[in-house]
Amino acid sequence: MAPIPQSTHTPARPRAGRIRRAAVAAVAVLTTAGLLSACGYGSKSEDKSSAAPAATGAKLSVDTVKIGYFANLTHGTALVGLQQGIIQQELGGTRIKAQVFNAGPAEIEALNAGSIDIGWIGPSPAINGFTKSEGKSLRIISGSASGGVKLVVNPEKINTLDDLKGKKIATPQLGNTQDVALLNYLAEKGYKVDAQTGDGDVKVLRTDNKVTPDAYKSGSIDGAWVPEPTASKLVTLGAKVLLNEKDVWPDKKFVITNLIVSQKFLKEHPDVVEAVLRGSVRTNAWIKANPDQAKDVANARIKADAGNSLDAAILDPAWQDIDFIDDPLAGTLQAEADHAVTAGLLKKPNLAGIYDLTLLNKVLKENNQPAVDDAGLGTR
Repeated sequence: MAPIPQSTHTPARPRAGRIRRAAVAAVAVLTTAGLLSACGYGSKSEDKSSAAPAATGAKLSVDTVKIGYFANLTHGTALVGLQQGIIQQELGGTRIKAQVFNAGPAEIEALNAGSIDIGWIGPSPAINGFTKSEGKSLRIISGSASGGVKLVVNPEKINTLDDLKGKKIATPQLGNTQDVALLNYLAEKGYKVDAQTGDGDVKVLRTDNKVTPDAYKSGSIDGAWVPEPTASKLVTLGAKVLLNEKDVWPDKKFVITNLIVSQKFLKEHPDVVEAVLRGSVRTNAWIKANPDQAKDVANARIKADAGNSLDAAILDPAWQDIDFIDDPLAGTLQAEADHAVTAGLLKKPNLAGIYDLTLLNKVLKENNQPAVDDAGLGTR
């Protein structure tokens, strides 16, 4: 077993029973006011605090930090960081209470209600939460993952991108990140589609990721623009990858998962936020250094959270297609929001202040890594 990287951070002298640990964060998310929602597919919302490694050492400014995430491979930073105890190491005696979600809106509601303090989440629900609260609910503090989204199709019906006309293509949910990406792609290719109904030159069917494989097998859809591992699951059923979404983005990178925090919690407990972010950065470094072991660790966490692990035929290609990074790729968040506006799913949002990358860049500097940019959408 590969060793867990030890933190290079030297804590400040304990004061009032609390030690400060630095940390990091910043990630971007896209959503629409009331329309854009999560791209998740996982277990029901569930308290997994009993699965967390033991908290040892001095506590930070709270006894417990409440963390949300999905039991999805695109949330691999959370899966591995929690399962391996990397994040808990940074928190010392402050305990983790983890909660698993299967939809972004539910996680945003939990954040707003104080049921969670920090969470891994996709771009759509993050933007939704920020815009609906008029910029008062959350901040994106770190990136987590890029990629892991594909257009997969029935090769007996679709052989090229020119064959999409008249076909039925599934996305996870109206206005979610993949839905917006498909609508934008079809528009660029000259296809006419009503964003709300999904009717047009290409029929866009909003289908829960859990249902999509059965819909494909029954022939009720001809393909799907979906995140991993749903895309690889469809491939095992005979579908082929027609387009990897990476190929339509500059440098083949776009945000798929971010780390967000309640603004109230960030203000009141910056030491805890720093610790979680430091754990996130260490986790991504460990994933890159130990990709095969990290894949198995993530799968073990999925089994613990969702009840079933992923077969190797699904797990291996899905994991390989996801890049775990600290950069929130803020420019792609703005682009995704612009795509939603163009599709008619979102009125032009004011995203100024959605990012606060101060702690992330502090941690990156301490690790001799370059600072990341907020694309002009940070706090000032």
